[in-house]
Order: sequence, then C-alpha cells, then structure tokens
Amino acid sequence: MGAIPGNVETDQQPPMTVPLRHFVVGLGFLLGGVLVGLGLAVDAVPGLGTLAHVHLLLAGWICVTIMGAMTQFVPVWSGLTLHSRRLANLQLVLVGVGLVGFVAGLVLGSPTWLLPFGGLMLAGFWTFVYNIARTLAAVESSDVTERHFLLALGFFAVLTVLGFLLAVGFTRPLFADTVVDRTGVVGAHATVAVFGAVLTTVYGALYQLATMFTQTELHGVDEYLQPVEAVGHPVGVVLLALGRLVDAVVVARVGAVLVLVAALAFGTILVRKLFEMQVDWTPMHTRYAVAAPALLGWALVTAPVWLRAPTAPAHRLGAPGATHLLVLGAVGFVVLGTLYHIVPFIIWVHRYSDLLGLEDVPMIDDLYDDQLAAADAALLVSGLGALVAAERLRLPVLVQAIGGVLVSLGVLVFGTNMLLVVHEHSPHSVGHILFGALDPRREPTPAEEAAAGESSR
Repeated sequence: MGAIPGNVETDQQPPMTVPLRHFVVGLGFLLGGVLVGLGLAVDAVPGLGTLAHVHLLLAGWICVTIMGAMTQFVPVWSGLTLHSRRLANLQLVLVGVGLVGFVAGLVLGSPTWLLPFGGLMLAGFWTFVYNIARTLAAVESSDVTERHFLLALGFFAVLTVLGFLLAVGFTRPLFADTVVDRTGVVGAHATVAVFGAVLTTVYGALYQLATMFTQTELHGVDEYLQPVEAVGHPVGVVLLALGRLVDAVVVARVGAVLVLVAALAFGTILVRKLFEMQVDWTPMHTRYAVAAPALLGWALVTAPVWLRAPTAPAHRLGAPGATHLLVLGAVGFVVLGTLYHIVPFIIWVHRYSDLLGLEDVPMIDDLYDDQLAAADAALLVSGLGALVAAERLRLPVLVQAIGGVLVSLGVLVFGTNMLLVVHEHSPHSVGHILFGALDPRREPTPAEEAAAGESSR
C-alpha cells in the first residue's frame, strides 16, 4: 500500500502519541487478560478472577483500543478537529488507573476498592463520550459510520452507569427494594457493552475500512442488507437489554432476533467485500476473513438458544461454546486486523508522508514484519479453532488448554510486531508515548511530530 487513501483528511488528526498511547495501553491490558486467563485455567487466580479476565479483555483491550481508534479516525474520516487533546489524554489516564484498581479489587477480594476505581472508569469513559460527541457535533450530515459511532457513544454512557451501579452493589444491597434484581442488571450491562458499544463500533468502522481497503463499494444486495443492520441492530440491542433487565422474555426475544438478523446481514456484506477485493491481500484482510465467518457462525449457533431462552444468564453472549466465536473471532480479529493498519498508518503519515517524491521511503505495509504477522495469524486461528471445538464438542480440557496457549503465543507475537513498528519507525520512544500525557508541556502538533521524525532519520 503506497499512499494514503484519497478520501481521508490526515491534516485533521491528533498528535501521533494520543492514539498510539491508547493502543499500547490496550495491548498491555490484552497481555494481562491473557495471563489471567491462563491462571484461571490452572486455578491460580484468587477472588473474582473470571470477572477480572472479562474486564481486562473487554473494558481494557477492546474498549481502550476503540477509544484510541475513534480519537484518531473521527477527525480523519469526518474532516474535523478533535474537540480536546487534553481530554483525550485524560480519558486514558482515568480509564487505565480505574481499571487496574478495579481488577485488583476483584482479584484480591476487596469490594471497597470497586467503588472508587469504578468511579474513575466511569469518569474516563464519559470524558471519551463527551469529547467525541462534541467533535461529531460539527458534522452537518452524518454518514453510516458516524451514525454508528454516535449510537456507540450512547451505549458507552449507559453501560458505564450500569457497571457503576453493579460496583456499588458489591458493598450495599442496592437492588433489594427495586423492580429489577442484580442478575437483570448484569444481563443488561453485558448486552449494552458487547452488542451495543463494541459491536456497533465494529460495524460502523468496517463500513469505512472494509470498502476503503478492499477498494470496493456497497452495491446490489448490500444496499438492502445495510439498512437491515443499521436499524435492526441498535433497536435489537435496546430491546434485548431491556428484556433482560426486567426479565421480559418476549421483549428480549424480539431484540435477540433483530441482533441476530443484523449480524447475518453485516457478516454477508463483509464476506462480499472480501470476495470483491481489488487490492493485494494484507494481514488486515486475513483477519477480517476470519472475523466474517466467525460472526456468521456465532449468529447461526446462537439463534436456537436465544429464541428459546434469551434472558438466561448462560446465554448472555450467545450459545454455550459460542463466546469465543464472538469475542475473539468476530470482534478480536477485527481489532487485531485493524491495528495492523492503524499503527503503521499513524506512524507512516507523521514520519514518512512528507518525504514522498523526495527520497525512498517505506510503504505502510513495509513497517511491520510479514513473518511475525503470518506466525501470529497461524497461532491465533489454530487457537481459536481449538477453543471453539473444545467448547462445542465437549472435548477434553487439554484441548481447551492447548487453544489457550496458542492464543497466548499469538498475542505475544502480535504485540512484539506492533511494538517493533513503534520502536523502529516512530520519532518517539515507547516510554514517551506511554507517559507523555503526564508531561505538563503540551502535546506536539502533527507538523512538529513530522519534523521530529525527519530529524531522527
């Protein structure tokens, strides 16, 4: 890939360190989640280890990565200036510190920690919602991606309030005299988090990425499938969450049908774009090619159990054994694939784009190691296959353990590849990217970063 796509406004982006800081911190949470997951497999994690594992992966890795991606690409795609760089840095500090303390409280069995650190997470996510919403407020006519992002921001606001109420519930009987119980609030929280905030963001981003980086357009049946997802998914999430909150099975069932139909519609669109692709295959496309069938497979195996019992706690993320298909296969592989473009893209724009035509410069896809990318893909795909097979076919626990180890190794290889890109090509060190937000001096402008990159060569 030799140039920036022509329909993005790279002059509008924030300093390189702002999104990269989110991605590096998110990678740290991913590694932490993998370690906790391995610890759970050998019964070595005390306290509420499963909750800690879930929050490290979803709130830590996926949501922090989403925060960084929106901070970077809302200005780029929409031709806007980010409302506040300081708020973008503040949101990460609040969420990062809050999540570390929250997870420590879960593992150490200290419920009194959950309220203050949960409050920090709430403040951080609401800071993110405010900053991006204020940025998007300048859009005169929203496109499909911007509409999805606005919906996702609303889901982020709701899920964090529900999460904070659950944290309060660990120390006092908050739901004792209410029409809802804790199980219902947990179900609504999980629904709004995974299907509302996360999956809505993924759909919105892929409407841009899947067409931009396959050099295709929505046409034919796509034009009928898109409104099915664009309307059905958010309405379905609201109904499914509401039905689970108040244990209204009929309401939840209608919502479940809409979410499933939307997933099938969007998965079909993504498959079509990959088949119609007009550019060379890259690690990003490889991971999208895993995500598409994973999403379709999750919807198909989940449909029977959601139609039968959509409010059952065991079915919150789908059919038994389908959780890995959704979280790792559909969402995780999209995030991994997108990072294979976003991280080199940000660094390339700031360090090399101004040198085009003046001297030989690497292309975006030259910044990462192809062999490491192939290795992490092989490890992650085989690990995902082992995990799904072990759950669906009730294979011996050894198979699940092997799958976990393969996924863990894949994550380590992926993280190494991304950190090498930053180390070898960024004008800033990993340490500066991580801790620059704590520097009282202002963030450098993109022009200053480009100058720093040129001088460092």
